[in-house]
Amino acid sequence: MSENTAAPAKPKGKKRLELDPRLAAYKGIWVFVEMERGQVHQVSWELLGEGRKLADILNVELGAVILGGSSDELGAAARSAFTYGADVAYIVADSILTDYRNEPYTKAMTDLVNKYQPEILLLGATTLGRDLAGSVATTLLTGLTADCTELAIDPDNRGLLATRPTFGGSLLCTIQTLNYRPQMATIRPRVMAMPEATPECRGRIVSENLQMQEDDIIAKVLQFIPDDAQEQAQLAYADIIVAGGRGMGKAENFRLIWDLAAVLGAEVGGSRPVTHAGWLPADRQIGQSGKTVRPKLYIAAGISGAIQHRVGMEASDVIIAINNDPNAPIFDFATYGIVGDAVQILPVLTDALRSRLAVNRRAG
Repeated sequence: MSENTAAPAKPKGKKRLELDPRLAAYKGIWVFVEMERGQVHQVSWELLGEGRKLADILNVELGAVILGGSSDELGAAARSAFTYGADVAYIVADSILTDYRNEPYTKAMTDLVNKYQPEILLLGATTLGRDLAGSVATTLLTGLTADCTELAIDPDNRGLLATRPTFGGSLLCTIQTLNYRPQMATIRPRVMAMPEATPECRGRIVSENLQMQEDDIIAKVLQFIPDDAQEQAQLAYADIIVAGGRGMGKAENFRLIWDLAAVLGAEVGGSRPVTHAGWLPADRQIGQSGKTVRPKLYIAAGISGAIQHRVGMEASDVIIAINNDPNAPIFDFATYGIVGDAVQILPVLTDALRSRLAVNRRAG
C-alpha cells in the first residue's frame, strides 16, 4: 500500500481586511454634541471621553460637532468640549438650527463630513441622536451600528470595531464597516463612563455656514412643549437602584423592592420579563431594550443576568445579586452574591438597613 504523503491542510486564519485606498484621506474622530434649549446632553461628554481614547490609538484629532441657533451658546459648548478632550470644534450657527429638525441638521452634518472627511462619527442614542444618525448615514451612503456597548479599533486596518447585542439581546456581535466612511455608531447614555474635565484644555474652533434657507425646509416649528417627566423613573442618573426580576414570583412581591428602595433613597427598576408582564411600567425597564444605568450600587433581586439585562447595568460600581439559582449568570459578574429566595431575603435586608441607617443618623 502506498503511503499518503500529502501535507496536512493549513488552518484558516483571520481574513485580513484591507482599506480601500480611496478612503485613506478620511482622518479623525468626530462626536456630535447634542444641545437642546442651550443645554448639552451628558451623553456628548461621555462620547468625547471614549472618542479621546480612540483618537489617541489612531493618532488623530478628536472633533466636536456643535449645531444650533446661538453662536454664544455654541461657543460655550465648544469650550466645554475642549475640557473633555476635543482638539477642534466644528460649529454651524444659524437661526434655522435653533430647534431640532431632521432636514437642516442632516444638511449641516453631511456638508461638514463631506468637506472635512472624518473617519469615525459618534452620536448619542437619544431620541434626537437616533433620528439624526439614520438620516446622515443614509445621505452619506455609509453604515451605522446602533446602540453599541463597546468601541475599539482594529489594529490591522484602523477600522472601528463596534460591539452591540443582537438576537434579542442573547448574543453580542462586533460589526465593522470597513470600506465606507465615515464609520458611524450610536451609543446610549451611561454606557460609557463620564470623563474627568480638564479646565485648562483649549482647542480651535472652525465655523461654517448652513447652506440652506427656511423656505427650503418643509417642517416648521410651531410651538415648543416641554416634556413633564417628573413622575417618570429617573434611572439613568440614579446613584442607587433596586431592581427585580421574574424570580420575585408575582407582581405583589414587588412591594418588597419598593420598600428597600424607600429605605435607601433608591430608584426602582426591573428586567424585561417583569415590565412585559405588567409588574412595572415600561419606563423602569433596564437592559438593551430599556434603560442603561451606571449607579454606585445596583441590587438585583430575582434577576438571572441574561445578556439583554447585563448590557444595561454591568457598568455599575457595586452589584449585589440575590438569586436562588447558584448557577445564574448574574453571579459571574456581580460584586457580591446571595444565594437564596429574594422574597425571603429582601425583608430581612430592608429591616437591617433601616436599623443601621437609624443608628447612623442618631450618631451623626
